[in-house]
Amino acid sequence: MKYEQLAKDILANVGGKENVSSVVHCVTRLRFKLKDEKKANTEVLKNMDGVVTVMKSGGQYQVVIGNHVPDVYAAVLTVGNLGAISENTDSSSDEKLSMGAKFIDMISGVFHPILGVLAATGMIKGFAALILALGWVEATSGTYQLLNLAGDGLFNFLPIFLGYTAMKKFGGSPFIGMAIAAALVHPTLATLTTGEVSQVLFKGTLFESPIHITFLGIPVIMMSYASSVIPIILASFVASKVEKGFKKIIPAVVKAFVVPFLTIVIMVPLTFLAIGPISTWAGSLLGAATVWIYELSPVVAGLVLGGFWQVFVIFGLHWGLVPIAFNNLATMGNDPVLATTVMVCFAQIGAVLAIILKTRDKALKSLSVSAFISGIFGVTEPAIYGVTLPLKKPFIMSCIGGAVGGGIIGATAGKLWMFGGMGIFVFPAFIKPGSALDMSFYGSIIALVAGFAVAFVLTYLFGGIKQEKSLKSTTDATTASKEVAATKAQLEEVVSPLNGEVKALSEIEDAAFSSGALGHGVAIEPSEGKLLAPVSGTVSALFPTNHAIGITTDSGADILIHIGMDTVQLEGKYFKAHIAQGEYVKKGQLLIEFDIEQIKKAGKPLTTPVVVTNHKEFGLELMKQKHVKAGDSLFKLDTK
Repeated sequence: MKYEQLAKDILANVGGKENVSSVVHCVTRLRFKLKDEKKANTEVLKNMDGVVTVMKSGGQYQVVIGNHVPDVYAAVLTVGNLGAISENTDSSSDEKLSMGAKFIDMISGVFHPILGVLAATGMIKGFAALILALGWVEATSGTYQLLNLAGDGLFNFLPIFLGYTAMKKFGGSPFIGMAIAAALVHPTLATLTTGEVSQVLFKGTLFESPIHITFLGIPVIMMSYASSVIPIILASFVASKVEKGFKKIIPAVVKAFVVPFLTIVIMVPLTFLAIGPISTWAGSLLGAATVWIYELSPVVAGLVLGGFWQVFVIFGLHWGLVPIAFNNLATMGNDPVLATTVMVCFAQIGAVLAIILKTRDKALKSLSVSAFISGIFGVTEPAIYGVTLPLKKPFIMSCIGGAVGGGIIGATAGKLWMFGGMGIFVFPAFIKPGSALDMSFYGSIIALVAGFAVAFVLTYLFGGIKQEKSLKSTTDATTASKEVAATKAQLEEVVSPLNGEVKALSEIEDAAFSSGALGHGVAIEPSEGKLLAPVSGTVSALFPTNHAIGITTDSGADILIHIGMDTVQLEGKYFKAHIAQGEYVKKGQLLIEFDIEQIKKAGKPLTTPVVVTNHKEFGLELMKQKHVKAGDSLFKLDTK
């Protein structure tokens, strides 16, 4: 299994599988609910090869992986035997969450399992709308009809899908949720509203409702629940409580069919009589309220949502707008709210392109290129966490570009007519099915160009990408920098901590080091098992296994030395530390002894990176020697 070791390391550092209440995943993240987040080793996870970063938000412990997160998720379930626990995210840990966190956690748990297929079907529906608007097909053609059915089918029967995910989220039986939802969208419901009206409830009000049928003499307010969101979520919540109650009192011998029977026979009428109408009215009012607020100033709404959308994503707060968008699509046929945010990804990659063109740091450039490609398709986590957010200013510039794009969407009355894809696949969602291209569609194009251009120009001019501060060569450690600024206030020497052969970081078979993600410097293939201090400073980190050490110099440079690759798996065998964390050490002092032969016999590479993790604050001047002895000059830091 390709990601087996990564999965094991992740589980070990979230506190072990016994600390996991549940785990699910979205486009790029593993979303854990942990019983005790204090048991998680966040810093270790952040620095782990294969992990982009770690976020805590909405009651979730989010480990950002990247585009291959489904494969890592599958490996986590397998190695941790978490198949059962991942099916039910209802746990006592919810009690520790605030109301806002509980809401975000609930919405993400209900919607994210189907987001992929929702995006896919939305893209199909958008494509059908596009070829119709361009005149490539007729509305009556079989080609258009089948494509439209393929795209519209899931959304029309959305309550059934949400019945499954909501019941699973609330700790009930998913198929009971599906059965309740199926009743809400049953085809014969349409015929029940064509008969004689026996009475009218709430006549003369916004809630005026003609009554066609009764249940045990109680009037039933018939509504259309196709594509609805709120009714089935509330019904599933109540149903989960009802089911749990029956499970406690029904004998085990008949529980398998009696509990579903009683739950469904109670919940379907209750949903039609009360939950459905009340939640539908509430949804209509919610939709009207959001549109009213939006229409007070569409431009201001676009500026705010577009500008802060990436911040919302970082903290998981964007989930709060998802049900509003779905509700608007169901009740009004379109949504102007999320429409202001969907072009933000292009502002993000505009900032990334500026970094690609300006930086001389080959590791940063390589990382930015892959992040740019992902961002084109709407996946911006690699760009945010790997590039712009660590650099700070480019992230701010991308937010400004996002605000400009959102403001333009608002100014051009842009609306999403379906839940479509992300990135370049979102544009057909701005086309009203059966209509020609209008300003809503053209406005989205203008917003893309403007947001991208603003973020690009601002980042290029003011993004703080200092060329002279970049590592001059990460691919050839023997090439010394010849571009040392004449205004240097001081050069701090970092000497070799080992005897051995100098190598480029790019030669290491570890993406976190070879890409420069963990810092810039060089690697050494040691010939003797003694690690000496390369600088004077404070031991800021000493791993319990003694295979890695961090030293902070008096000038503030953070030096990380990692003895070998995957040596953490030796659990401290063959390593002996002569210092302790927090101790002040002098250059040349013995730090760690390690048994080279035994480590080699264990099958672990001994190539040792020596990197400056906060390299962006310093310039690095590499020395030329290929072979070094402990104490030889390795590189110099520009500490001005």
